Amino acid sequence: MQKNLLTISILLFALHGFGQDEIKIAEAKFKTGNDKNWSQPGFDDSKWQSLKTSIIWDEQGYEDYDGYAWYRFHVFIPYALKENSYWKDSLRFFLAKIDDVDETYLNGVLIGKKGNFPEEAGGYKTAWSQTREYHVSTNDPAIKWNKENIVAVKVYDHGGKGGIFGATPFVNMIDQIDGIKMHIDYGKINEKGKLSASLMVVNNSRDPISGSLMIRITDADKDSTITNSRSPVLINSDKTLIAEMGLPPDKRLDIAVSFKDSITGKTVGIRETPPYILTPKASAQPKINAAKVFGVRPGSPFLFKIAAIGSKPLKYSVANLPPGLKLDAATGIITGKLLKPGDYKMSFVVKNNSGEAKKEFTIKCGDLLALTPPMGWNSWNCWGLSVSDEKLKSSAQAMMDKGLIDHGWTYMNIDDGWEAEQRNATGEIVANKKFPNMKALGDWLHGHGLKLGIYSSPGPKTCGNYLGSWQHEQQDATTYANWGIDYLKYDWCSYEEVKGDTTLSAYQKPYKVMQAGLRSQKRDIIYSLCQYGMKNVSAWGAEVDGNCWRTTGDITDTWSSLSNIGFNQGKLSQYAKSGRWNDPDMMIVGQVGWGENLHPTRLTPDEQYTHVSLWCLLSSPLLIGCDLSKLDDFTLNLLTNDEVLALDQEALGKQARQIIKKDGYQVWVKELEDGNKAIGIFNLGDDYQNVSVNWSELGLPAKEKIRDLWRQKDLGIFESSFTTKVAPHGVTLIKATGFLK
Repeated sequence: MQKNLLTISILLFALHGFGQDEIKIAEAKFKTGNDKNWSQPGFDDSKWQSLKTSIIWDEQGYEDYDGYAWYRFHVFIPYALKENSYWKDSLRFFLAKIDDVDETYLNGVLIGKKGNFPEEAGGYKTAWSQTREYHVSTNDPAIKWNKENIVAVKVYDHGGKGGIFGATPFVNMIDQIDGIKMHIDYGKINEKGKLSASLMVVNNSRDPISGSLMIRITDADKDSTITNSRSPVLINSDKTLIAEMGLPPDKRLDIAVSFKDSITGKTVGIRETPPYILTPKASAQPKINAAKVFGVRPGSPFLFKIAAIGSKPLKYSVANLPPGLKLDAATGIITGKLLKPGDYKMSFVVKNNSGEAKKEFTIKCGDLLALTPPMGWNSWNCWGLSVSDEKLKSSAQAMMDKGLIDHGWTYMNIDDGWEAEQRNATGEIVANKKFPNMKALGDWLHGHGLKLGIYSSPGPKTCGNYLGSWQHEQQDATTYANWGIDYLKYDWCSYEEVKGDTTLSAYQKPYKVMQAGLRSQKRDIIYSLCQYGMKNVSAWGAEVDGNCWRTTGDITDTWSSLSNIGFNQGKLSQYAKSGRWNDPDMMIVGQVGWGENLHPTRLTPDEQYTHVSLWCLLSSPLLIGCDLSKLDDFTLNLLTNDEVLALDQEALGKQARQIIKKDGYQVWVKELEDGNKAIGIFNLGDDYQNVSVNWSELGLPAKEKIRDLWRQKDLGIFESSFTTKVAPHGVTLIKATGFLK
């Protein structure tokens, strides 16, 4: 491996490729339905609607549309595109991602396909998570040089969101410069307090490439350039140039790295903001982070872990603990049963050698569960169908070892892939060999103050083609209770094949059937409806006794997915309340991958701050989706800021409202139990913005005392307005306390 070492103490910014000689395709003609003639270049699509090509069709007037549709791009391809390239072999058609299946034609000729349409042999197979990039030889007669070309894309969406999304499609030549790939690997914070980072510049092409490597470092807060260097480099084929860096972990600097090919003059590069930590280190004194209220039904097993931080060991006690419950003073785990309905008020006390902390707490023994949104972990976004007992225990152990449990993270939820191929002789669902003993797993988790979640579908099959609960709902509910299950994610999946009609009652029916089974158990099981927001589930989720309900299709670790989902939740705020929560899907921070091949989330650090801030303002269920055993310092810090998490766990249970919506930024406001307001100021643009917010616009008094929640720092008294510099795709999250003279 070729090495060239640069010693730079800096911080690094968001992934952006520097392209050249690209033909962007920002819009296309669009029509729902399916006609093979729509692939032909001579077809008249002038009356079709125009659609943006970077955003799912649901956000452009086709909400809840499932089925076939076509995009048609009109693209003039100049011959100069080929002439200006060093390699003149192939033309690239980049189409970002397509939900779920596509067939792509160039002037009527099929050039690529991913996934399987329902009518094909083997049936429907999704390719929603795969990037579409199709290559055509420059000698192919299908290409019309110096003329308009028609790229026609047949799309099938099986459910949830649909269409092309994730980036703007483009056409360009595959060239020598495409062999240069760059990325930055981040390590741990070392003993000198620096975040280790390695810049990798890899030559994957068949030839050596010479050029110049440029590094520009900017202090984002001071708007000043720290370094601006240019170095000649030669990178042999299949070799890597490495630049080692030590970065301060608590400051936000931008770095732009680019490589200019000396032969073609073309440039590739990245811009990144490396992980930077805002939350200060916790003190040695005890601090209790548990929510102030918890719901349980009379006679159900009670399990609650007092979440508290501080130097270990901690000693826990409870004043006015009701009869029927007992506390483990060493672990803070409360167990037992409450037989009579009512509100049980008590006080938690946590002590160590540095002091003590107290907090008032109320158990509401009645009919409603999930009085604050569930917080925990789900296996899908990292393990996909490869989840196992061993992997879940590894994540659970990390939940404890890394201290997440001390900040209120509780649920360990198994998603799809746990079911055996067949039920047993009496029709009971059984786990496959990856989960040898579900009850023992539940007992082990409960013994450590954690809870166990499971997954199923109202249809015959799950989304992963495992056994669903169709016609076995009561049996499955009983099995779950016997295993000690605390949470059920009930995913629509194959129920589409048996629902019969499209009426509202048909969409509600399977969730009513399973809830009847759950309600008949002598165990509390949180009920999570997963049906992607169809038929405005937020309006009726409570009717089928759902505790939370998905409002959208699956989220992915891209800004497009995060922003399209998160910033379109405002219209649903009226439906969120204690025990009934809108769910915009799981969290996409840390190491994710939906299977065995994990990768760091593609969200920038600022986008991750936005993600956690917005989900907490929205009172969303918080389910971590990464491999907890591989948590880095940044992600752990992101998930353990107690002042931010407290917004999600507010006893008042009100979802934030979108008060200001501009082209470049939005302001969301959440009412808090103490009468104060949490305010999220979000920059949706690609550049820094100075955003000023007038208190009168938010309905606030003329003077406000402001606290920065991520930095856990008081900023002072602000009269009439507040101005903040917000990073691209980033957030300023503050708490406003009315100030009186």
